Amino acid sequence: MNISGTLNTLRLLYNPSLCRPSLVVPTFNDLPIPINDSIKAVVVDKDNCIAFPHDNDIWPEYSQHWETLKSKYPNRSLLIVSNTAGSASDKGYLQAKLLEDKTGVPVLRHSTKKPGCHSEILDYLYKNKAIANPKEVAVIGDRLFTDILMANMMGSYGIWVRDGVKISSNPLSKFEKKLYSFLGF
Repeated sequence: MNISGTLNTLRLLYNPSLCRPSLVVPTFNDLPIPINDSIKAVVVDKDNCIAFPHDNDIWPEYSQHWETLKSKYPNRSLLIVSNTAGSASDKGYLQAKLLEDKTGVPVLRHSTKKPGCHSEILDYLYKNKAIANPKEVAVIGDRLFTDILMANMMGSYGIWVRDGVKISSNPLSKFEKKLYSFLGF
C-alpha cells in the first residue's frame, strides 16, 4: 500500500492542476533529448516507463534512447526513483543494486514512496551538485497521481509517459487518463 500516494492524491481535490504534466509523450522513445535547455537533471520511474512492469531490463526498443539520455545527463544527473527498487520495502536494497547494475544509473534509496519522497530526491540532486533549483529537474513517469503530482510538488518539469511499455489495465491508471481528458489539460 502506498500511503504517501493515497494521502498526497487528496491534494488534487483542491488543486487538480497538480496532476497536469508539462509534457505528454506516448512512450519513452518519444521523449525529446535534450528535454529542454533548462533541464540539468532527470528523474525517471522504472515500471512501464523504461522497463516492462516488474522487470529490471531496459525495454529492448528503448535501449538506444536510454543510452542517449544517459550520455546527455551523465553521472549523478540521471536518477531512477521507483516505488519498488530502492524503497523501504526493498529489503537490503537488493532490487536497487540489481537495477543499478542493469541500467548503469543510480537508484534512489528512499524511506517514503512517491510522491512523498520529493524532498529525498532534491536532497540527492543538491548533494551531488546536479542542480541549483528544482526547476532544473525533469521527472519522467507513467502515473499522474504519483510521478506528475510529485514533479509539481517539487516545482519541477513533469513528463507523462501516457502509454508506456504496455497500455495498463490498472483501474487507477485508466481513471487517470479519463481525468486528464476530462480536465482538458
